[in-house]
Amino acid sequence: MKNQRISLFGLFICLIFTVSCTNKINDCEDNKYYDFANNILDSIKAPVFPNSDFYVTDYGAISGGKDCTTGFKRAIEACNKSGGGRVIVPKGIYYSGTIHLLSNVNLHLEDSAVIRFSTNPDDYLPLVKTRFEGCELYNYSPLIYAYKQINIAITGNGLLDGQASKENWWMWKLCTIEELDEGYHSQEEPESRPLLLSMMNSGVPVEKRIFGKGHFLRSSFIQPYECKNILIEGVTVIRPPMWMIHPVLSENVIVRNVKLLSFGAPNGDGCNPECCRNVLVEGAVFNTGDDCIAIKSGRNRDGYVSGIPSENIIVRNCKMQSGHGGIAIGSELSGGVRNVFVYDCKMSSPDLQRALRIKSNKYRGGFVNDVFLWNIKVGQVSNAAIRINQKYFENSPGLQVKYTEIKDIYIKDFVCKKAEYAVQILGVKEKPVRHVIIVDSEFDSVRKENVLEGVEDVEFKNVMINGQKIKTLKDENSK
Repeated sequence: MKNQRISLFGLFICLIFTVSCTNKINDCEDNKYYDFANNILDSIKAPVFPNSDFYVTDYGAISGGKDCTTGFKRAIEACNKSGGGRVIVPKGIYYSGTIHLLSNVNLHLEDSAVIRFSTNPDDYLPLVKTRFEGCELYNYSPLIYAYKQINIAITGNGLLDGQASKENWWMWKLCTIEELDEGYHSQEEPESRPLLLSMMNSGVPVEKRIFGKGHFLRSSFIQPYECKNILIEGVTVIRPPMWMIHPVLSENVIVRNVKLLSFGAPNGDGCNPECCRNVLVEGAVFNTGDDCIAIKSGRNRDGYVSGIPSENIIVRNCKMQSGHGGIAIGSELSGGVRNVFVYDCKMSSPDLQRALRIKSNKYRGGFVNDVFLWNIKVGQVSNAAIRINQKYFENSPGLQVKYTEIKDIYIKDFVCKKAEYAVQILGVKEKPVRHVIIVDSEFDSVRKENVLEGVEDVEFKNVMINGQKIKTLKDENSK
């Protein structure tokens, strides 16, 4: 691991002298370490499927109002048993409960194909092994789910509509005290989220964390769990119950040219790889009700006991519109996050709060190491262009204190036209944020001065804020 850390630092030094990044990061002459990111790209391969098509309409799925859950299930099983291929959803509107993908199956939505998912929780039974906010449990199935499968895909130009709203799934998050009195339910009821957190923090085995009916915990939209070789390409996803694309404990994941639209959805994150390795997100458009991309690795005890990080993540050529963060890491990062490369992305909206957002607290543990951003163009954000926060929701008294190590954050060619802060770091003296370098970057229309608390070694090289070049080394304000 030490050698890997040196190689990533060498990579950043090369980036300072490199202008553009296209399909691959440009080579840097006579520097062997520059191959690291390219090796990640080379290792990520899209799954290949046999040239066989299985139309869901041949297995009982009918467009126009009938429940097609069984038709989808039969088509997927037939495709899997025959050795694989495409399960095709033709033009039309199809209503379904949970869809479970199997190995070597590509669920392909043709142009103008729409799958509208039920909002009845009973249609997502039986319970499956899943995660809720970084905690392992047995809960309602995600809308599209795969468990321990190899070579799976969701492709095409169709629409996946979760139909979530405050009248159904979202109420479990947004329910007010008055609505509770009227008979509605909330995830904050004692037998729901608080019970799950208590079981997780006290080490109750996952097999005994049985939730679902009567517990009011929403599921993710798309979740490959312990899967390998995953492609999600072309589709538009709207109205999720909560997180939209949420691969967990999976490897070799490609999310390409998708549109993830969840503005107004509580916890409507776009793409949240959790404890995943070798992930490529490219060409995606995000207009989300929470973070556009949030890289995670488990919450508190679940994360740091398993110790499985998210690593080797590449995000490029994406467009982030509304959201709490364009690129976020955390807050469920207790297994650690490392080797994150983000480049050639555009972000802008009065409803986008931050461009880079790293969030944790004194109970999370874990680490965030080796994060690289370059050629990021930001029109405007409402809060900080770059925000690192080690004090995020510290409301868990009684837990063991485990500070997160956050270090080696490198940012180059970052342009932001409007923000409240250029850089806002809210670190802690017990475990300061270390080694943040910002190079060749420009921040305009910034309303407030940088905040550098609980930091060591924050460097600015050729950085302009509101037309003024700031000091080459500025860590004297660290507290």
